[in-house]
Amino acid sequence: MRNFTLYLAVAACLLASKLSAQESFEAKARATADKIENITKDEKAALKVELEVVNKELEAGTITKIQADAKKMLLAETHSKNIETKISQAQEELKNLVQQKVDGKIAETGNRKNSVEFNWKWREKDSVTFEGKKYKVTYKTTDSIYIDVKGMKKAIVNKRRDRTERRTTSQFVFAAGVNNIVTNGSANNSDYRYWGSHFYEWGFTSNTRLFKNDNLLHLKYGLSVMYNNLRPTNNRLFVVNGDQTNLETSSVNLKESRFRNVYVTAPVHLEFDFTKAKKNAEGKTLFRTHESVRFGIGGYAGFRVKSKQILKYSDDGHDETLKEKNGFNANDFIYGLSTYIGYKETSLYLKYDLNPLFKDNAVKQNNISLGVRFDLN
Repeated sequence: MRNFTLYLAVAACLLASKLSAQESFEAKARATADKIENITKDEKAALKVELEVVNKELEAGTITKIQADAKKMLLAETHSKNIETKISQAQEELKNLVQQKVDGKIAETGNRKNSVEFNWKWREKDSVTFEGKKYKVTYKTTDSIYIDVKGMKKAIVNKRRDRTERRTTSQFVFAAGVNNIVTNGSANNSDYRYWGSHFYEWGFTSNTRLFKNDNLLHLKYGLSVMYNNLRPTNNRLFVVNGDQTNLETSSVNLKESRFRNVYVTAPVHLEFDFTKAKKNAEGKTLFRTHESVRFGIGGYAGFRVKSKQILKYSDDGHDETLKEKNGFNANDFIYGLSTYIGYKETSLYLKYDLNPLFKDNAVKQNNISLGVRFDLN
């Protein structure tokens, strides 16, 4: 959609310099732009209503959390496709509008010779191609763009309320990387494969700027689902012996031995965001996030949803898979420390469980994870 809005902006700039005819090109272009904006608003509003219905079903207990998440993903995908289809139709209208302008059937009105106003926002690009020609794009402020058309700069000004005016924004978080166990303060000579043991995390966070007129400090908080996987070395698997959970050598040759723990957690971080504040055309200060170096430090706490051991082996030439669901004496609660440092949306991410993986094992072992984290606005 952002590429399409740029296409529309350049079309308006190019055609605004042609001769007048009988109808206003600017008015028609603005109407098309409003139509595009309304498409997105309407679909988002409809999605919000349907998501509330799913949340009520979840609260009533008629569906599970997994079923609710699946429904939400399906609804989001459906409305996304609706937006794409309707905007494609608007693009056809634009092509017809451009052709009418070229044929001299539409004229521009108004006194602004060097600017055309539209009601949308796009991300920055160095240039844009229209009708086979490349035009340079430069930026004066956070809400205005100047496109060099035939040697004359045309200004397209966005007056829609910018999300950077909000103190609190939201992000979708996804992280993945390697996972292992710290024993007696070290992960050296681990009983688990270093590159074969992985972790995954996904969730949603809110990001609140702590000071009204300063962009450095933010409080980041939300909910996440964590998957911690361990793959033992030397053909071993976990065996429960009373209150102890031990690694023992398997009696059969294992193609795979994997131990997975799933947690729901509430992470909280103090984030230092070094994105500089900018000013718009009216001189108002706007605070952006995730556009420079970021550093976060904090922790998380939550509870274990399930534990599962997955074993794969061959039996008389047949591949077999055994999935064992058990508590495995794992701690029901989890809490730890985490930190990340990165640039824009991507960060290097480290987290460490302060409580041991197993409740009563003689040797205390704590989970540690290192990977890449994405905070997507």
